[in-house]
Formats: sequence, structure tokens, C-alpha cells
Amino acid sequence: METIKLNIDLSVNQLIEAVKQLSPKDRLKVNEAIWNEDTEIPVEHQRIVLNRMTKAKANPERLLDWDEVSKNL
Repeated sequence: METIKLNIDLSVNQLIEAVKQLSPKDRLKVNEAIWNEDTEIPVEHQRIVLNRMTKAKANPERLLDWDEVSKNL
């Protein structure tokens, strides 16, 4: 197993550039390490999403097309 010891401060952009230099196999390992953590979504956030989905299904005409909205940003 290859190890890397860093004793320097890195900005997020510098870290991203360092990761881009890894082999595809090692980049996948980094990705898995980041996303395989158990992430709990708070119940209140779940309720908000479910509420919005219910409203969208009941009134689909209120939804906006992202391509159109993004042109105005």
C-alpha cells in the first residue's frame, strides 16, 4: 500500500489538483472514502423534501424548468 505524508497546508483547490494526479484506482479509493461514510439526514430535512415532493405531484404546473431558470441567473 502506497502512503503519502504531507506536512503542508493545502487549499481545497490544491487538494483537488493533488487528487487529480492520482491513478484512476487511487482516485476511486479517495471517492469511496469520502462517500462511504454513514451520513444521517435529519428527520426535519426528510420532512421538507417529502413535503416538496407532495406539492410538486399535486401541482406540477408550479414547477420551473431548470434550463430556463438557469438562463436568468
